Amino acid sequence: MDWISRPSGPLRGTLTVPGDKSVSHRALMLAALAEGDSLISGFLEGEDTRATAAVLAQLGVSIETPAAGERLVHGVGLRGLRGAGRPLDCGNAGTGMRLLAGLLAGQAFDATLIGDESLSRRPMRRVTEPLASMGARIDSQAGLPPLHVHGGQRLRGIRYELPVASAQVKSALLLAGLYAEGETEILEPHPTRDYTERMLAAFGWPIEFAPGRARLTGGHALRAIDVQVPADFSSAAFFLVAASLVPGSDLTLCAVGLNPRRTGLLHALRLMGADIEVLDERQSGGEPVADLRVRHAPLRGIELPGELVPDMIDEFPALFVAAAAAQGATVISGAAELRVKESDRIASMATGLRALGVQLQETPDGAIITGGTMGPGAIESHGDHRVAMSFAVAGLVAKGNVRIGDCRNVATSFPGFVELANRCGFALADA
Repeated sequence: MDWISRPSGPLRGTLTVPGDKSVSHRALMLAALAEGDSLISGFLEGEDTRATAAVLAQLGVSIETPAAGERLVHGVGLRGLRGAGRPLDCGNAGTGMRLLAGLLAGQAFDATLIGDESLSRRPMRRVTEPLASMGARIDSQAGLPPLHVHGGQRLRGIRYELPVASAQVKSALLLAGLYAEGETEILEPHPTRDYTERMLAAFGWPIEFAPGRARLTGGHALRAIDVQVPADFSSAAFFLVAASLVPGSDLTLCAVGLNPRRTGLLHALRLMGADIEVLDERQSGGEPVADLRVRHAPLRGIELPGELVPDMIDEFPALFVAAAAAQGATVISGAAELRVKESDRIASMATGLRALGVQLQETPDGAIITGGTMGPGAIESHGDHRVAMSFAVAGLVAKGNVRIGDCRNVATSFPGFVELANRCGFALADA
């Protein structure tokens, strides 16, 4: 499926983007391991999160759907999962596979995690190796999926210093730590998102955490709670950039999750001169949320501060587009992790922006982007949902139509993107 994105007029209105994917994954898993029933509201109805729900159902967890965006999870307790007898398909969900590897490491049964073609190319050693140091046995295909997790292993807590900051790896180790003897402590070179820590605490598990570290012990229980999932900042990111770039725009995004380890793009755009106002700050399900009002403002290139990189790793494709439309050069470094996402996002964005006439120098861990004007052209998303949506934004301010190839995977994180985007003023259509 291809898209055509056309230059648009001002973006206006009030939108609510889908629920946070990272929170939705974690809410499902912890609710499944809890004692009692948990109602998850604001659940992301995306392919990735549905894949995680389907895996948990295969493991014996009853999950009902009272309404769209809701899941009623009947928890089975920490030791209540049962073997499926067939592979567990994570689809395109890297978060799902990595977290499930940690969760399954302490079970009594064997399990095999598989994924689609894209996920099968994503590296898993950074999860499987520290899990092995806890006593887990996980076989892979030279570090790639499928992952065969051996059951019946005795896990022990470890103190682990992450070589590269990663919320997914940290979360996998914490989930394994629920089943481990003794204490599991994770130290990070840079603080990452603390969704798992916050949610474990909300589900009643004793945990100590602060930016850059987390510590828990095994042997406790999770108690069921109701979870309200905030709107996904990564989904809001495309509209923050779009409304910043299109003259005359004035757009409000409702109840967006503002976890401090998630909002690097917000700070980066403000450094570039964006006009983004944070309104009605509040708490929802243990997470900070607020409404964001964004109005058009001319952007300028910046040297991105390194401390923002871990807090915006999923938002870099949108930042690349903002940089391409800004005045002057934007220097991005320290983002090598982008090379092992759903696509090599540095290469995907660099190739696509060059096809639109943007001057760009690709580096091993980032890029130097000289902003100005973008022309019409055809680009490939390489099946990467965030790349596809970023070039949909680029088409709003290009000097002609932008054709975007292979957009089917947008449904993994943002079902209904085209309809919602067009509601506020995009000119986006199937090709």
